[in-house]
Amino acid sequence: MSDTDKTVIMVRVYLTEGEAQLKNLIKQLHDWDKLKGVTVFRGIAGYGDSGEILGSNLMDLSLNLPVVVEFFDSPDKVEKIIAHLNTFIKSGHIVSWPANTN
Repeated sequence: MSDTDKTVIMVRVYLTEGEAQLKNLIKQLHDWDKLKGVTVFRGIAGYGDSGEILGSNLMDLSLNLPVVVEFFDSPDKVEKIIAHLNTFIKSGHIVSWPANTN
């Protein structure tokens, strides 16, 4: 590895728009945890624990689509963030793995 390579932990948090947690999560990651960047992906369809298929079509006025919040940072910092997220995100909705930046 070169001097610019760095081990980080990638994190994905799985939510739905209807859970109203997204805005609070983004605010926490920005204001409190001071992450350099966060990306939110909006799914066009999906399902989770309930088995209910979530999606949208032209006739659907209320959107309750799946969203994925993704970020990375140093292992120490991410460990603390995940510990806090576990207090208000449903169990099994946070996934993490080691990665390298170049």
